[in-house]
Amino acid sequence: MPQRRRNPLLRYMHWLHTGWPAGTVERLPEVHPDGSTAVPGLYVTGDLTGVPLLKFACDSGARAVQTIVADPAFVRAPRPNGVLDLVIVGAGVSGMAAALEAEQAGLRYAIVEAAQPFSTLVHLPRGKPIYTYPQQMRPAGRLQVSARVKEALLEELYAQTAGIQVRLARVESVRRQGGLLCCHLDGGQVLQALRVIMAIGRSGHFRRLGVPGEDLAKVYHRLHDPMDWHGHRALVVGGGDSAVEAAIALAECGAEVTLAYRKSELVRPKPDNLERLQRLAADPTVLLGVEPPRVEHMIPAPGALLQQVCRPGRLTLQLSSHVREIRPAEVVLEDAEGRQVQLPNDVVFVMIGREAPLGLLRRAGVRIAGDWSPRRVVGCLLFLALCLFIYSWKGATSVREFFRAHGLFPFNLPALGEGALGRTLTAAVREPGFHYSLVYTLLVLVFGVRRMRRRPTPYIRRQTLTLMAVQTVPLFVLPYLVLPWLGQLGLFSSGLMKTVGDNLFPDGSYWRACGLILAWPLFVWNVFHEQPLTWWLIISVVQTFVLLPLLVWRWGKGAYCGWICSCGALAETLGDDHRHRMPHGPLWNRLNMLGQLLLAICLVLLLARIASWVGPSSALGQVLGRLYHRAFFSGSLLDYYHVVDLFLAGVVGLGCYFWFSGRVWCRFACPLAALMHIYARFSRFRIFADKKKCISCNVCTSVCHQGIDVMSFANRGLPMQDPECVRCSACVYSCPTGVLTFGQADRQGGVLSYDRTPASLVQIRDNPAARRQARKHDTE
Repeated sequence: MPQRRRNPLLRYMHWLHTGWPAGTVERLPEVHPDGSTAVPGLYVTGDLTGVPLLKFACDSGARAVQTIVADPAFVRAPRPNGVLDLVIVGAGVSGMAAALEAEQAGLRYAIVEAAQPFSTLVHLPRGKPIYTYPQQMRPAGRLQVSARVKEALLEELYAQTAGIQVRLARVESVRRQGGLLCCHLDGGQVLQALRVIMAIGRSGHFRRLGVPGEDLAKVYHRLHDPMDWHGHRALVVGGGDSAVEAAIALAECGAEVTLAYRKSELVRPKPDNLERLQRLAADPTVLLGVEPPRVEHMIPAPGALLQQVCRPGRLTLQLSSHVREIRPAEVVLEDAEGRQVQLPNDVVFVMIGREAPLGLLRRAGVRIAGDWSPRRVVGCLLFLALCLFIYSWKGATSVREFFRAHGLFPFNLPALGEGALGRTLTAAVREPGFHYSLVYTLLVLVFGVRRMRRRPTPYIRRQTLTLMAVQTVPLFVLPYLVLPWLGQLGLFSSGLMKTVGDNLFPDGSYWRACGLILAWPLFVWNVFHEQPLTWWLIISVVQTFVLLPLLVWRWGKGAYCGWICSCGALAETLGDDHRHRMPHGPLWNRLNMLGQLLLAICLVLLLARIASWVGPSSALGQVLGRLYHRAFFSGSLLDYYHVVDLFLAGVVGLGCYFWFSGRVWCRFACPLAALMHIYARFSRFRIFADKKKCISCNVCTSVCHQGIDVMSFANRGLPMQDPECVRCSACVYSCPTGVLTFGQADRQGGVLSYDRTPASLVQIRDNPAARRQARKHDTE
């Protein structure tokens, strides 16, 4: 029996976190929406912006030139002799769109290409289908695409760019010197320009298998004309559209084709390609006794390579297989169990993608997502130190006492009046927590408005306004101003309101009102108290064990984390620009279990607190009482307050915003989120995917600041049900083809209903019903 099945802890980890897909994100340059980078005057357009679609490439190239032309600094800049307005590096679709726009604007420009115009398209297989998504999108600028086959597309592009003069040379480096950008060419010449657009695409060096024989002359990375290989024995390596299309084309032209893929199923190819594969597999023959399942879920039996021979074309699929060696007349494959198979072979096509050409961008000074330079490390450490100071100054630490004892800010601020309101304001402004919460709230408000302007969907607007309202009223104005003012007026001094005040805010502890929003075990201090606060215990039980399970069951964990929680409010507003920095992968998914550890600690401390309340004089009660006091009131730097509240939630949570995204605390350590992860395993909430639209661009995964591999669900057409999801809608909004939709699933996993609030601009643009729904929300 596998170890995971024997070990309950591993089974629990697999059920909760480690059993979900954990794909990584390709490193790409950090590019602003207008194409600009951290290097002044240098723009990046096309596929390197993250969306490998022709229409987006056209659009980004044209818009970059429009941005440049509209820049007052560019208009006013002096133009010495020999200095160009613009150099465009790369004559692909995006570069040519930029050239047409530059020509129309009357700019002095040069376009430099290392190979030939539209090189990537030229080298596609003959007759390759072209997908021009989104269908209703019209790119900015003059260059438009509509053809759906390679040859027709090239004719269309050549006709539109006939007047563009392309310079054939390789740009070795781009360096900024003074106010100019200098492009150094391979022939030694230097082009000087005010602005540079890098439109070099993602077609860098081909990825390699790293096996013996890979450099043999029979190994190729492109298929030009499949008829050249009629009657040959071909191996195609890869599981994407390029590999599948090459295998189909070769088989249809009479080659004996083996398609080898390292994973157990084909999920990335477009549905049209899978249907073509299925048509070839109309009369399958099973070679190793494995029943042929559906093409998109081909899972081999243990110890066997799944093989299906298809007529006409004799196409054999070998999944869960790895190439171990390429020989002059054969190839060696190995299956998941380590069993090797030698196949006669004449030609090998390794179609596992390319490495993005990041070297040129790095040399130019463009920041690459995920790269750590010494400067970035130092910046991160300094910001963590600043956060440590802020939280120490704000919290119950020696730093705060030092400021109080020496009359430093804010304890030295003058009184603001003698009346009830004046005393309230004076007490507030002399409290460090007030200033921290004021800045926190202002950040949520300012960056919330910015988020709504950048992402103008009804869902984002409603979500952000809700977060702003919750943070402003119940988490700032109420505990710091309204309740203390009412206390100064004597509202809680007599009658029924005295009972309310004594039970909810003993000794004027109005900060406890935050517990009306922040549930246990995120906000523990209303439960972990010297004496039981009965009202708060009842409120906390109802919140954590009644309301939250119902909320999560209906709308998912994100109904709280993405719409109510103050941590989520700052993460979705201030952290909106940095969500792509969250690391992805299996290791990070295992680290999600840290929150389960903190949840377990909270449960143990809760039981200890209850036992010490019930039997304070008993031996067990005294032992547990001492345990509780050491955990919360020892003053040690290792107690719960310093480790969890101050360091993990505060210093690490805020300190990592600009380096690891704003959801580090929420994803890895928050004990309330950890509890809701369990609830979410029983939730009806899903993100549904229209597989036919998925282009496997991985944008949805890259923008998820909870580290979810959204694309692995989408390109299978499966509902996304990872419990980490906080309903931020970044994946839904960012999907360039409108694949994803929020909704509810029935018990069989089918669609019960879709959310009524539109969250995708693509769906709003392409779907009349979604447009009507969006207009309805606008009027509301």
